[in-house]
Amino acid sequence: MKTLPELFQNNDDWRRQIELDSPGFFKTLENQQSPRFLWIGCADSRVPANQIVGLMPGELFVHRNVANLVNHTDLNLLSVLQFAVDVLKVEHIMVVGHYGCGGVRAAMEDQPHGLIDNWLRQVRELYLRNRKALAELPDDGARLDRMCELNVTRQVINVANTTVVQEAWRREQPLTIHGWIYSIADGRLSDLDLGVQTNQELRGLEADSYAS
Repeated sequence: MKTLPELFQNNDDWRRQIELDSPGFFKTLENQQSPRFLWIGCADSRVPANQIVGLMPGELFVHRNVANLVNHTDLNLLSVLQFAVDVLKVEHIMVVGHYGCGGVRAAMEDQPHGLIDNWLRQVRELYLRNRKALAELPDDGARLDRMCELNVTRQVINVANTTVVQEAWRREQPLTIHGWIYSIADGRLSDLDLGVQTNQELRGLEADSYAS
């Protein structure tokens, strides 16, 4: 007997609607995966990648974790990145944070949270480096939102510095990395104007980031 029957019913309703709208969709999807985009986003359940950008299954390759981090020791993320770039030949990598991120908030707090503190260590260090500037903002909400933006910038830089992206650029494979942020409050996706597609652009972004 199926557990959580309402979720299986939702699945039946969803797949029937897809077939009504696009007959043969699943047969086509079964035989081919050719997304142009890789989304690196937060695991927050309120940030559904495909729906936000209006793309169907098969059009967006997705990796999600707490606070949309790119760690150079994370073999899960690096494997996704390598497959997306080297095999699927995606043309765009979007690092997507969201305002009010609980992971970023935890990294800003001066209290322990357990195991997650190890994962969030780089966000904590980013916060401490920018603490003085953040203190000038009017309230905690504004400080958190700004930290969410700073975190996206840091992760764009991290993606661009991976061996996977560096090798792709070396062989002149078209590949652009974007930094976006999503507002759960109104559903708006915003471009933080962090796009890089060359090492020259990356060095400029790094210089601006460390200067701030």
